[in-house]
Amino acid sequence: MALDDATRDLIEQQINSHRVVLYMKGNPRQPMCGFSAKTAGLLDSVLEDYVHVDVMQDESIREGIKVYGQWPTIPQLYIDGELVGGCDIVTDMYNSGELHAMLGLEAPDRTPPEITITPKAAEKIQEAMEGHSGISLHLQVDPDFQARFQLAPAQGGEIAVSASGINVLFDVASAQRARGAAIDWVETMQGEGLSINLPEAPAAIPQLSVQELQALLEEERVLLVDVRSDEERLKASIANAQPMNAALMEQLESMPKDTALAFICHTGQRSQVAAEHFRRQGFSAVHNVTGGIDAWSKEIDPTVPTY
Repeated sequence: MALDDATRDLIEQQINSHRVVLYMKGNPRQPMCGFSAKTAGLLDSVLEDYVHVDVMQDESIREGIKVYGQWPTIPQLYIDGELVGGCDIVTDMYNSGELHAMLGLEAPDRTPPEITITPKAAEKIQEAMEGHSGISLHLQVDPDFQARFQLAPAQGGEIAVSASGINVLFDVASAQRARGAAIDWVETMQGEGLSINLPEAPAAIPQLSVQELQALLEEERVLLVDVRSDEERLKASIANAQPMNAALMEQLESMPKDTALAFICHTGQRSQVAAEHFRRQGFSAVHNVTGGIDAWSKEIDPTVPTY
């Protein structure tokens, strides 16, 4: 594919106007692939702000950035106008401290976390690893303190911890979030598998019922943010809700961090992610609306259509 002048100019304008630019699928709040999610999560842990470009919104950028940097995959990270690389390279640089140095930040804390693994969990992990040489148990804890286990070879630069005869590898950010972690094997009606308790995890985002939301809106004690797409808002909306867009993001940046915010979507899942994101940005009075606008229509205002 040839890179046309207009696309080249746009990419160069994006890269040269900002120190850190991440080309990704989706956005840091709603990534659309695991590699983009991981790369954005690493940046979120060291930077309060950076520019992201959602390549899914513009096919010319999605294909053009691959040609521009002669790099075939997404995500791609640029710092000071130079291509750093994709997810694997960013992860390696993060774990080694090279990324911190490039950004002018202090070297990361590489203190190994103290963790425990129950005998039953250790037994199950060892069973899963039998017959697979050269692999370790990786534990990733993202900025929302969602944990993910993976059996894979070491990438290099990870922090290693041994517990109950199991070698566990962490990236630098995950290691600090996993301090005091307790790994167990649980059997429930939904199935069986590893579970983890993370003492460092913040308290759960407070949930608002639609009845509680109605009372707060009537008293003008909360800013309601609708994170759904424009198309969804055309189908059904609440008069007091502010759409999540660039103008609102700029407005929120200037608001006190104790501003009461409530996030709403269709059923309460996407808004939960948004609420977690804004809590990470320092907002202390963040809520998620349980059941979303679907519950609002069914329990508060039947004139709001369901879909």
